[in-house]
Amino acid sequence: MSDMRDGRLGVGIIGAGRVGPVIGAALAGAGHALTGITSGSDDDRVEAILPGLPLLAPEEVARRSELVVLAVPHDQLEGLVAGLADLGAWQPGQLVLHTDPAYGTGVLGPAVKCGAIPLAIHPAITFTGASSHDLHQLAQAYAAVTAPAPVLPIAQALAVELGCEPVVVAEADRPTYAEAIATATEFSRSIVQQSAALLSSVGVENTGGYLSALVRSSVDQALAEGTRPGADGLGPDATIDG
Repeated sequence: MSDMRDGRLGVGIIGAGRVGPVIGAALAGAGHALTGITSGSDDDRVEAILPGLPLLAPEEVARRSELVVLAVPHDQLEGLVAGLADLGAWQPGQLVLHTDPAYGTGVLGPAVKCGAIPLAIHPAITFTGASSHDLHQLAQAYAAVTAPAPVLPIAQALAVELGCEPVVVAEADRPTYAEAIATATEFSRSIVQQSAALLSSVGVENTGGYLSALVRSSVDQALAEGTRPGADGLGPDATIDG
């Protein structure tokens, strides 16, 4: 293992979907050493992003690593943490970080009981699984950070190393934070899909290209209006060029 005193950690990734490999690539780019990643549905893609990185069982990733990144679906996280505790995989002084927007550090309780240090960092982007695109997005993004006060600077530093600007979100506020993230992503996706279907029905072939500039400029305007004190958005009678 690497020496934690020099700021470089041995990092293991549990979760080989769209998020885990990109998080691994970002941390490797910041100077950390990757110890391994779990196998997933597309090991060839993982190999392309993190060439030569060993594929290991989750408990082996945990045992080899000073920082364990848990990038698994929401409904799997709680059981994974408890299961690794049952296997004795968590180590005293080890950093354990998850990327789920809805959880704070409470979900990491079984690891904490084994002496691990809990961190919750959610980069506010939609991961595509394409490393170059996602790494570029991370460099422009914010990340919600939740951690016990004594180790909050560690979580903030790791968010910065991912390329993000850290924003502290209290443990009790994580469900509200997750609702905000879900509203933004699901509503945006739904509206674009509905608009594309309508355009297609009137003979527009390249609906994505047609909507691209319109959607981006509309979102930019909405973001600008939404960050002004007292802004209430467009009224019901507003037009698209209004």
